[in-house]
Amino acid sequence: MSSENRAAAGVDVGTECVKAIVVDASGGVIGRSVVFTRGYFEACVHEALAAALDDAQAREQDLAGVCATGFAASCVPQATTTATETACHARGAFRHHPSAMTVINIGGRDPRVIQVDDAGRRLEALAVRRCAVGIGTFLMFTARHLDVHPTRLQELAAAAERPAPISSFCSVFSGTEILERLREGASREEIALGSMHSIAERILEIGGFKEPLVVTGGVPEYFPGVIRALESQSGMKVTMVSQPLFAGALGAALKALEEAAAGGAASGGTHER
Repeated sequence: MSSENRAAAGVDVGTECVKAIVVDASGGVIGRSVVFTRGYFEACVHEALAAALDDAQAREQDLAGVCATGFAASCVPQATTTATETACHARGAFRHHPSAMTVINIGGRDPRVIQVDDAGRRLEALAVRRCAVGIGTFLMFTARHLDVHPTRLQELAAAAERPAPISSFCSVFSGTEILERLREGASREEIALGSMHSIAERILEIGGFKEPLVVTGGVPEYFPGVIRALESQSGMKVTMVSQPLFAGALGAALKALEEAAAGGAASGGTHER
């Protein structure tokens, strides 16, 4: 079977989970999977890709190419090519929102503001300028101090009428600040919402925004309150892409498909910056 008629896969290996997407020859998603890493990156890569292939009713030998991206992209032995997270999130977001000019990727680590052209190609990627703990870690510390599972933070935040001020992202100082807010009488709901407003403030510090804006990554998927906080603080409309957790994997799969069609996979693949 020629590469033009075969599927391709993208594997996004993040700090918290592995996302795998399988697309058909036209770029349509036919299979997907997510597996939490638990620190075992390569084993979870095999598990995620196998599950995505099973979802697509396909076999690994049916793939024209596999593109790896993410924090631990080097842990994808099946990869025929690699690409940066920012390039993949730009490409994945463009698939859903071709008019987007800025892609905000909010994952487990530091957020990225990705400026794109009218073809969905990354022009520039901007990151937070000050040292701070990753967003995923910050949310986990917040949940721990509120004595709730992290998945309950969104539920708590949605019930708050106003956010409690949380200014620090440091795991030490934010914990102290949360305890101080509780001592002052703030509710857990207000602190949960305050944590999402703190994330929004951190993102807006990066700058470089040009509308239309879309967001990708696991944080908006599980904590949409962050999007509402961004809109409230910026006055801009912020749109969440469909299944934002998988945007990077989708962009990687489309990259693999493009390279296979051009013959890149057969020659060993390339790395897209």
